[in-house]
Amino acid sequence: MRKSVTEPESSSPEELGGTLERGLTVLRTLAAHPGLRMRAGDLVRATGLARSTVDRIVTTLARVGYVRLEERDLLLAPRLMELGNAYLSCSGLPRALDDLAAGLADELDESVSVAVPDGDAARFVSQFTRRRTMSVAFRIGDLLPAERCAAGALFAAEWPEGRFEAGPVGFGERAAAAREAGWAVDDQLIQPGLIAVAVPVREPGGRLVCAVSVVSHTSRHTVQTLRERAMPSLLACATAMEAALAEEPPEPAEPTAPVAGAAEWSRVSKEELGPEFLQTLARGLAVLLALGAPGGLTLAAAARRTGLPRATVRRSLLTLAQLGYAAQAPDGKRFVLLPRVLELGYARLSGLAFPDIVQPHLAELVERVRDSASVAVLSGTDVLYVARMPTVRIMSVSITVGTRFPAYATSMGRVLLAGLPRQELAAHLAGIDPTPLTPHTVTSRADLEAAVAVAGRDGYSLVDQELEEGLRSIAVPVHDHAGQVIAAVNVATHVSRGTPDDLRRDVLPALAEAAARIEADLAVQAGRTPEGPATGLG
Repeated sequence: MRKSVTEPESSSPEELGGTLERGLTVLRTLAAHPGLRMRAGDLVRATGLARSTVDRIVTTLARVGYVRLEERDLLLAPRLMELGNAYLSCSGLPRALDDLAAGLADELDESVSVAVPDGDAARFVSQFTRRRTMSVAFRIGDLLPAERCAAGALFAAEWPEGRFEAGPVGFGERAAAAREAGWAVDDQLIQPGLIAVAVPVREPGGRLVCAVSVVSHTSRHTVQTLRERAMPSLLACATAMEAALAEEPPEPAEPTAPVAGAAEWSRVSKEELGPEFLQTLARGLAVLLALGAPGGLTLAAAARRTGLPRATVRRSLLTLAQLGYAAQAPDGKRFVLLPRVLELGYARLSGLAFPDIVQPHLAELVERVRDSASVAVLSGTDVLYVARMPTVRIMSVSITVGTRFPAYATSMGRVLLAGLPRQELAAHLAGIDPTPLTPHTVTSRADLEAAVAVAGRDGYSLVDQELEEGLRSIAVPVHDHAGQVIAAVNVATHVSRGTPDDLRRDVLPALAEAAARIEADLAVQAGRTPEGPATGLG
């Protein structure tokens, strides 16, 4: 008898956990791969999983939004960062400590890092870097062996006697010295020229939670002068951090996006994709995401938050704990996420530049509308193209990244101008001199102000042959997590391709969806949970 597409992959609890484990193995393998992309065959060889299993996992992860398929290549998608964001939210460390760490960096004019213990290593959870020719290049989520950093010596000082004996020569002595002194230094252990001094930060019960480090370069300090310069402020900062950690964490709101609809979404996805969609993998990832509530969740609360059966949630929690991604909190009731979650691509994805994030969405948009698409930002009185995806036609719009056009005569310029605060917009308009570029260009200041106001009201701008005869374009704004307009995305076409009403009907909806997907990725990279249907778990 044929298996129903809505039936779970297996009724065995062991198999349910195994599906989640294999899915996380694929994500971990993709994240650890030195190249930016892999193919399914590479994953088969790297993981030892069957090709059919890899294909089903990839299909599921793509549906969730954590991987992207470009022809035969597989890439991690920015949306995957929401798993790392869940850990950071659960731990409460960025929320409690980031302002203090940033203040210390400003006071000392040196880079400041916050790291947590992760097995026999230190993993960075906050980074405030001074921009110099020689600057620190750590990323949130990066992992360093304990013996190669100052924070690691502090963590090793908490280990049972003898645990670090198998480490490099001298590491035991460094850890013992850190235990006695209450601080540790890194004298070019990571790389030549890089030095650091670190102190521990403890919770009210005395458990070491993290270490805060001041990082510099031998061109600015010796280890001795850095310690003398930084230690008073560093100790004061650690004391303030401990006070912040002693405050009661906020109560988690439940149920809430992005996982409240996980049960229904996974059921619908199973119906649509059939056996190629691993419902238990998607549900296990939803459980991981749910644990992003500050301080973690009980099993019952995780079940309520996801809408999943308690048995499914329990099996997922046990699997996550077995794999080192979650653990029971000291109270024995709640489950919390562990720093290892950050190994799932967080460091790599957090380093993506803005054009890297928008380019895949432009490619999808061009494939959908069959016309060129671009992203631009406001630069003085011009729009500056920062990303571009052309379409291949005998007659096409020829623009490259770095191109500038006067903002007043472009659709992207008008939505960018409409996003400016009122006083800034007034000053901007007063500083430009609209000149006719074509017979259609709006050159009256009053008419330009009216066109900008319409763009702000309608949420889009359509410019018809004002920049160049025969060229018509339509644009929508791109907002950051705070709702500010930071860029614009447009589609440009030749007038022979259709009327302005055709653009509004056929292109504007796809354009708005592309902007929403870009905004969702930017929100995740900023450490926020985006709203809307950009993820399978929301």
